Amino acid sequence: MATEAEEADSQSQFIPYWRPQTRHRNAHSKSITVAEGIDTYGVLGVHDVQGSRATMEDAYSFVVDFAGIRGQGYFAIFDGHAGPEAAEWCGNHFHEQFLKDIQESPSLPIPDVLNKTFHSVDSHLSTLSQTKGSSSGCTAVTAFLRVEDENGRQVLTRSESPIEEESTTPDDASSEHQDVPSDKSQSGSVKKKSSGSKKIRNAVRSIVSSVSRSASPTHSTSNTPRSASPVRVLYTANAGDARAVLCRAGKAVRLTYDHKGADRQEAKRIQDAGGFVLNNRVNGVLAVTRSLGDSSMKEFVVGSPYTTETVLGDTDEFLILACDGLWDVASDQKACDLIRDDQDAAHAAHVLTQYAIDEGTRDNVTTLVVRFNKRK
Repeated sequence: MATEAEEADSQSQFIPYWRPQTRHRNAHSKSITVAEGIDTYGVLGVHDVQGSRATMEDAYSFVVDFAGIRGQGYFAIFDGHAGPEAAEWCGNHFHEQFLKDIQESPSLPIPDVLNKTFHSVDSHLSTLSQTKGSSSGCTAVTAFLRVEDENGRQVLTRSESPIEEESTTPDDASSEHQDVPSDKSQSGSVKKKSSGSKKIRNAVRSIVSSVSRSASPTHSTSNTPRSASPVRVLYTANAGDARAVLCRAGKAVRLTYDHKGADRQEAKRIQDAGGFVLNNRVNGVLAVTRSLGDSSMKEFVVGSPYTTETVLGDTDEFLILACDGLWDVASDQKACDLIRDDQDAAHAAHVLTQYAIDEGTRDNVTTLVVRFNKRK
């Protein structure tokens, strides 16, 4: 068991908690104000449950004041399969690779940085599998929040307090419900793209529900103009069926793409690569068509992410990141409806996991809720 001193120390260090054999994780919460000078803040809550599975293969991580920049936040969930190794590694190290890629390419757009990170991590996990004899993989959903000016440049404000980082890996049994950053914004637009696609400068005038089902997993892009004052910009990336859903004025806006064998475009990609889809599974085995790791199927199951860029506005209420343990039994809109009136992000995350269990999900369930404060 981690001591109280170890839990307190997690405020300034990236420390995983190792508490095996616990199926239902406890929760605690705390508040952090961020983005000084912009007069904004937000709250984050996380909850995870092993459920009826024999093992816990989910991992999550987040970093407050990411890279020492006040108001920046990194959030991620990794849903493992065929063993916990891939999710565990990502929970501990994905953010490190992401920061390295940002620092090496400071002028590269964040969606392209995320694409680079996904591929780097995917390659690294494949190398690890060869040395450790594990072919595990994980789906992934990541979110990165920062304040930018009208030209898309980061508004830099160095944090004076210790950087808060947290992760749990598949063997951990503590659910850390932490109050985390969100920053000020004005407009409410969404850009969607995926790796390998060219940028198309099309204005998105309104988003009222989830991402169009006609969107391509590899070629969906859009762009929107920015206002003159600093805005909060939310970047997301996913591979597999872990999702990010934004609640905008009560309506669910899906920011990710489900990469599954049932998807016609993904099935065609796999067939073109020499594979096949049987019973909606890649080569009759894997339900997802994109993931990190899965070295034995890497020819078909790629790590290329679907990315989005969202300028947050006053009507954007909260963000949900969750693995398929939730989405198998709850629609995007149902998830938003369940917690819309719950201002306690930690409790909201718990509500979502409990709903999934009550609805009979047989999977591990991990949910992360970031509730945004409205502009003052």
